[in-house]
Amino acid sequence: MASPAVRFQRPDVLAWTLVIPAMIIFALFVLYPLTRTVWLSLWEWDGLTPATWAGLGNYPNVLTDPKMHSAFAHSLVFLFFYTVIPITIGITITAVIMRTNPRGQMTFRAILFLPQILSTVVIAVAWRWIYAPDGPINSLLSAIGFDQLTRAWLGDFDTALPSLGIIGTWIVYGFCMILFIAGAQKIPRELFEAARIDGAGALAEIRHVLLPGLRREMTVVLIFTITLGLRNFDIVWNTTQGGPGTTTTVPSLYIYQETFLYRNVGVGATISVLLTIIILATTGITMAVRNRRGAS
Repeated sequence: MASPAVRFQRPDVLAWTLVIPAMIIFALFVLYPLTRTVWLSLWEWDGLTPATWAGLGNYPNVLTDPKMHSAFAHSLVFLFFYTVIPITIGITITAVIMRTNPRGQMTFRAILFLPQILSTVVIAVAWRWIYAPDGPINSLLSAIGFDQLTRAWLGDFDTALPSLGIIGTWIVYGFCMILFIAGAQKIPRELFEAARIDGAGALAEIRHVLLPGLRREMTVVLIFTITLGLRNFDIVWNTTQGGPGTTTTVPSLYIYQETFLYRNVGVGATISVLLTIIILATTGITMAVRNRRGAS
């Protein structure tokens, strides 16, 4: 009969020893809050008085609310700034580094990645100053003779949303760059050299060598940036709080307002459930597209 120490070293026992604690933590900190949120979405409750059963009644109310349509439309705009532009910048920087191998690139990478590790509150305060009527942007425009372009960037109905989007781009592009560079370094150098020998330019090299070699990294970046863009809250709250008017409101901001300001806990939970479904569906579609292209 094997001793307890020998039995403990069996691969299946060791695997379960590692998996069970992870499952318990996942259940406590993910499954339980998610289940609780779904349950709360079925009630009308202000957080203090007894709750009233609403069933699925909160869902059509939220889905037909024009304010929520506007909030999700703003999130789609944010996806352009959080996903499309950062990925484009990250790919461009990676292509330049792989083509030129510049000196001091480690310091260069660290500087560009810095926004990713800064506190979003600090970032929001800094950019509020940058966008202020007497901030650097307006001062520069006035100095070069473009006074007609100066404005309160975060207080203007036309510029508030893209101004916040630019902050998101500044935060995310360093992450995209670091991941793409790490993936590009795994691509055989012979492929780059062969493309250059064949006369491929920079764009052709990106299309035929770099992008095919970054499929896995691209999937990770897409999931991360899409999720970040859809659940964006802290930057919006610490800069405009959804204003001017409702120009920069997003679903996460409505969750906070409905739950903690207006005390409509059921409505806030309903929006949370819908936002979670959208994020999971988007992630699933991204993974499915990646797997289909990988198999083809």
